[in-house]
Amino acid sequence: MEIIPLGDSALLVRVDDSLGEVLAAARKLEAAKIEGVCDIAPAFASVAVFFAAPRDLAASAAEIQRALRRRSRAGSKSLKPSLHQIPVCYDPEFALDLAAVAKHCRRSPNELVKRHAAAEYRVRCVGFAPGFPYLSGLPRELATPRRPTPRVSVPAGSVAIGGAQAGIYPLSSPGGWNIIGRTPLRLFDATREPAALLRTGDRLRFITINRDQFEQWPA
Repeated sequence: MEIIPLGDSALLVRVDDSLGEVLAAARKLEAAKIEGVCDIAPAFASVAVFFAAPRDLAASAAEIQRALRRRSRAGSKSLKPSLHQIPVCYDPEFALDLAAVAKHCRRSPNELVKRHAAAEYRVRCVGFAPGFPYLSGLPRELATPRRPTPRVSVPAGSVAIGGAQAGIYPLSSPGGWNIIGRTPLRLFDATREPAALLRTGDRLRFITINRDQFEQWPA
């Protein structure tokens, strides 16, 4: 384990490249309730600890080390993963790159959709844009390089493939991943608590819906 500064008001705790190790560290840090901490952000092989104001980072690192040495509390509900079912419409109107991805994978579009929706995914981390989940679990045969030229604007809810990962754009934003469908769900809502629908460690499955269901689905 290594703890390094991340600016003047945050520390980065580097752990093994294991979702279990990342979640265990995040749970301990959340349970420790270290004074001044305003956010704890798990990533692929690290956990970032943000403080509300600049402070003595050496002293804060020592507090973090002590917290990580403690045994996990039995029955802790902190950061427990959830299982989400995410509805997706794969109609051509929403699946801007489905044909290109199918061609790359040497599959028909229908077969690609079936394989994509049949897998179970894990949220490895949330970032890039508020609420954007980086998902492991994409079938290996569906891995597709990112687009050579990113789009200036990707619609909110777009379900995408980028290399060996899947993802969902929670907000309209630039992006270079391959768009193969869209969900009617709002993955990020600043007025909601919590604002992000998905958290690191959560599991999810995609449910295929048609255009009419998309329009009627509650956000």
